[in-house]
Amino acid sequence: MTEAPPVRTAAIIDGKAAALTLREKVGRLAAEFEAKVGRKPGLAVVLVGNDPASQVYVGSKGKATLAANMNSFEHRLPEGVAGEELLALVERLNADPAVDGILVQLPLPAHLDEQAVISAISPDKDVDGFHVINAGRLSVGQAGFVPCTPLGCMMLLTERLGDLSGLEAVVIGRSNIVGKPMAQLLLDANATVTIAHSRTKNLPEMVRRADIVVAAVGRAEMIGRDWIKPGATVIDVGINRLPPEPGADRGRLVGDVAFDEVSEIAGAITPVPGGVGPMTIAVLLRNTLVAAHRNAGIELAESAL
Repeated sequence: MTEAPPVRTAAIIDGKAAALTLREKVGRLAAEFEAKVGRKPGLAVVLVGNDPASQVYVGSKGKATLAANMNSFEHRLPEGVAGEELLALVERLNADPAVDGILVQLPLPAHLDEQAVISAISPDKDVDGFHVINAGRLSVGQAGFVPCTPLGCMMLLTERLGDLSGLEAVVIGRSNIVGKPMAQLLLDANATVTIAHSRTKNLPEMVRRADIVVAAVGRAEMIGRDWIKPGATVIDVGINRLPPEPGADRGRLVGDVAFDEVSEIAGAITPVPGGVGPMTIAVLLRNTLVAAHRNAGIELAESAL
């Protein structure tokens, strides 16, 4: 007799569907904003150099911005642009009333100081949520901009679980872009939060206690079935390309979680691709819409989004 194939028990958290719903809301509210103010919300994206992945991301963001009834302003600079020239462009965008949000596509070429560029963006136009002032606002519970990926993760979690009060959450990864703001959002939602990382001792045992696992470590399929508490909700932020199989041009994309085996024990899980990724651009549009309302002095109820 052959063994029966494993049974997947986890519900799939559909990031594509959630992102589509959010983008439709943003588009509708952006049209209402234009009717009130006489202009569209505007997002400026700055791309330095010719990195193929960055070019794809910028193109996707531009198309999504236009589809959401917003203006898209793209600025493409050569690989060797001087830091002073890039900072001068950021200052012009800060002063431009047609621009509500500014995004400088990362990573930047090695000769440019990323932190200096991020710090030059007005915190009120920092729709990526990377400026130290917005990080500080998040840490003390003030209104600011939250990085798009963790905010998208939080939206998926609350849609799936509702009230997170009292749940135990483990965030694997401590980056300023995902891990730290993710932990802060979970704390704000009254979860009990542990941040784990590459030097955490007994990492699988720690993760196994969690009702919520957010994986943002950047190691392909590192988190297996034995790491997960039965019924836990797993949010996989990782996106890694495996080596190509014989005869294939490209390897397949996987997350930080071994999806097939973890799906046998988790209560719910995001796929890769199609989970967290689509939410990141949708939240960028959401943040730009919020920035436009704040810059115009118009109240936008959080419940609208």
